[in-house]
Amino acid sequence: MAGEPQDDCLFCKIVAGQIPATLVRETDTTVAFRDINPQAPTHILVIPKVHYRDAAELAVAEPTVVADLLREAGEVAGEEKLESYRVVFNTGSGAGQTVFHAHAHVLGGRGMQWPPG
Repeated sequence: MAGEPQDDCLFCKIVAGQIPATLVRETDTTVAFRDINPQAPTHILVIPKVHYRDAAELAVAEPTVVADLLREAGEVAGEEKLESYRVVFNTGSGAGQTVFHAHAHVLGGRGMQWPPG
């Protein structure tokens, strides 16, 4: 069921503490941790504690949690002392999403090119 933890979801297992992660922040609705395959000097994932397949699904079902996710992305960037940073939501495998649990990538610490990838 949407919103409920999924037994086969890597990020649900991180939220539950079943899989270790290098946590940098946690709130009532989100968890932020360092990406294990960083694409920038700073690469932190901010995820909702509720399970939705992607950011679009999360936005429809729980818009206040999306706001929490974006607020936490800003908090993470501040704590990491990033003057500039990028927040990315990959939606679907064609866009590079590999874990189908909504999440934001906070990327910084180097110049970012446009257009991306």
